[in-house]
Amino acid sequence: MRYISRHLLGFTSKIIHTRNVDFSQSFHLSAANSKMAPPKSTVDFLDFVNASPTPFHAVQSSIQRLEKAGFSKIKERDSWSSTLAPGGKYYMTRNGSTIVAFAIGSKWRPGNPIAMVGAHTDSPCLRLKPVSKKTAAGFMQVGVETYGGGIWTSWFDRDLSIAGRVSVRDSEGNFVWKLVKIDRPIIRIPTLAIHLHRQSNFDPNKETELLPITGLVAAELNRTGNKASEGSGSAAATKDEAFQPLKQMTERHHPYILELVAEEAGVDFQDIVDFELVLYDVQKACLGGLNEEFIFSARLDNLNMTYCSVMGLIESVSSTSLEDESCIRLITCFDHEEIGSTSAQGADSDLLPAVSWEHVSSDPDIDLRTAYEQTASSSFLVSADMAHSVNPNYISKYESDHTPEMNKGTVIKVNASQRYATNSPGIVLIQEMAKRAGVPLQLFVVRNDSTCGSTIGPMLSAKMGVRTLDLGNPQLSMHSIRETGGTYDVEHAIKLFNAYLSHYSELEPRILVD
Repeated sequence: MRYISRHLLGFTSKIIHTRNVDFSQSFHLSAANSKMAPPKSTVDFLDFVNASPTPFHAVQSSIQRLEKAGFSKIKERDSWSSTLAPGGKYYMTRNGSTIVAFAIGSKWRPGNPIAMVGAHTDSPCLRLKPVSKKTAAGFMQVGVETYGGGIWTSWFDRDLSIAGRVSVRDSEGNFVWKLVKIDRPIIRIPTLAIHLHRQSNFDPNKETELLPITGLVAAELNRTGNKASEGSGSAAATKDEAFQPLKQMTERHHPYILELVAEEAGVDFQDIVDFELVLYDVQKACLGGLNEEFIFSARLDNLNMTYCSVMGLIESVSSTSLEDESCIRLITCFDHEEIGSTSAQGADSDLLPAVSWEHVSSDPDIDLRTAYEQTASSSFLVSADMAHSVNPNYISKYESDHTPEMNKGTVIKVNASQRYATNSPGIVLIQEMAKRAGVPLQLFVVRNDSTCGSTIGPMLSAKMGVRTLDLGNPQLSMHSIRETGGTYDVEHAIKLFNAYLSHYSELEPRILVD
């Protein structure tokens, strides 16, 4: 029987402390009153986010952990029928920035449920424009484009660098993609001195004032060993002297940036054909607070939930056998959530519905329509996206009875206008899972006089007809270049996802609403 085809329906790091902790009881203790060693998962999360300045890197960091846990790679363009088997563990990627991983229960049959967790790999950032080479007043500048709804004022006066994906031509004329991450600060966005800007507000123009500097023109002109500049401006600028439809890369981007990118990719700068590069803050994620109860980090939204989803799946298959499992356990981490999810690799694509559909169509002797509806009606999706922690300086911005706190558990997000897809049966289900995991939960709604963000939950719920609940770990400074989360909430979410994926097939028939 073909259980899955091309698509689904639709320490490495230094441990800071060495004391062992019974973490299942940690939420009963106040971090302010008792300094405890952070869970190993939190330390590993710091490694994960530090290695993942872009969605491409986040996917690679996820793959490393999945492969170590025995998950096998499959390609979307290949036939899966001869590869997949009951009890197997697999992952696939799309565009290198979205990943789907799943474990097939040995007793899975078309029409059975799929327990899903959905997160996203992208975060607000500044992306290099296709022509980024700029100069002004003796400075070399870099043209950037805003991605998502970032708090752009937080990007000023930070030590920035470049990371992303580079397309290069190999010796056989093929085009391959390499990940790059320059680990030293080479870019900065300077603020205007207060003596020249007496206004109380700071609202920079995103086109003319959110413009990074990367060096001095004079220093670049005098630099020795400027290989890229020496080769530009002539027909000899590339190894291939044939007609070039676009301007040379050295004309579109600063040559020294190309050299640094090429060095990081391990290629000659002349072999670079194109790239997708973004700016990132080189300051590493770390533990903070008097008792190390905080995580200070970039991209908590949403790499925190990406990491917890991946590790929740891994722990579910290591702690609970697939032999008696009648469900498929699946996590998917999409790109492009911050800009609406409408792309081939976004949550509003065909990816998850198509993957799920192929589970159902694996048996030629069944009524596909009926099996599809059975699977959709019995499946469940946990939409995992970070939530707001109460900010003590802006308490009036929160509904007084819904003020989530850090390290007190993952937050269930509720909205009457369906900006979040949570409903009562979903809350009952996730509460039962939290009981099994021994972790606390919190509830959040926005004030009636406040706007509410949204997630991939409502769109996937509508697209697939699958019951859905929205949740996420609480954090401060969402969409800032430097966010704050809770040290112990990483473990809370991993345990919750582990329990949900491991026990969904057991609980689903008991919490059924037609």
